Amino acid sequence: MKNKINAMDRLIEKIKQTNNPTVMGLDPRYEMIPKYVTSKYEQDLEGVGKAIIEFNKSLIDATCDIVPAIKPQIAFYEMYGISGMKAFKETCQYAKEKGMIIIADCKRGDIGSTASGYSNAFLGKTSIGEKQKAIYDVDFITVNPYIGTDCVKPFIEDCIKYDKGIFVLAKTSNPSSGELQDLKLENGKEIYSQVTDLIEKWGEDLRGKYGYSSVAAVVGATYPEQLEKIRKQAPHTYFLIPGYGAQGGKASDIALGFDQNGLGGIVNASRSLMCAYKSDYLKEKFSEEEYALATREEALRMKEELNQAIIG
Repeated sequence: MKNKINAMDRLIEKIKQTNNPTVMGLDPRYEMIPKYVTSKYEQDLEGVGKAIIEFNKSLIDATCDIVPAIKPQIAFYEMYGISGMKAFKETCQYAKEKGMIIIADCKRGDIGSTASGYSNAFLGKTSIGEKQKAIYDVDFITVNPYIGTDCVKPFIEDCIKYDKGIFVLAKTSNPSSGELQDLKLENGKEIYSQVTDLIEKWGEDLRGKYGYSSVAAVVGATYPEQLEKIRKQAPHTYFLIPGYGAQGGKASDIALGFDQNGLGGIVNASRSLMCAYKSDYLKEKFSEEEYALATREEALRMKEELNQAIIG
């Protein structure tokens, strides 16, 4: 599949089209949704699901022309049961209809048939008798590789078969990530560095026209030194970069994960975009009912800040 249009090429082209290396995280905890929305529905699981759908669709409508992708974190849908998972699926379908790329943040990682089952649900198709059906049909998912190649292989197979992609955890943004990921091996490499080498290897046959593979990596903005090191170590690996905004990652740090052409990463922002209507600098300008307009304004501000840092 080398040098063919692949899932990563499509993401890159969407980033270039919008001139924006941002992915909007959609992590809709009930308490984050404006009362203007939640007051329309019953305070039960079905009502929560409906509120999530309205909230997410409004944010997608407000940003789909300026933000290339969404990243729904599945935990914030699973916690509301079947209604939440219906909201997850409807959110993904709606964003896709609006032309956005979908990165499902589910951090799956298991072996054998279990890994295949996860991959079937999100990237591939599920067999029902003689028929096959795409279930969530997203473009990318996040994968936890710390069980080893066995847990990643089924996802890669579906990436090849269905032209999808994965973001594999390399160096995560959380404060305690170093407890394991920074430990040094006998060969002198940190564990995250060893995983980075594996990600480059796993993605060799899925590199597209921009030179980047559909087997990509999650590398946190909160560790700029490691971010810069991994960029040099993995020239064919695209990055999903969490940690911007609420977690403390700065645009100047994030720029270390990009190449000389201004490519190489997509930066996640969740709370800062979803709850922009609560921010000090926007709550005076927009009413609660105008929460989606506040999100759009923050997305434009973030876009400008990132581009200034990455391109100059």
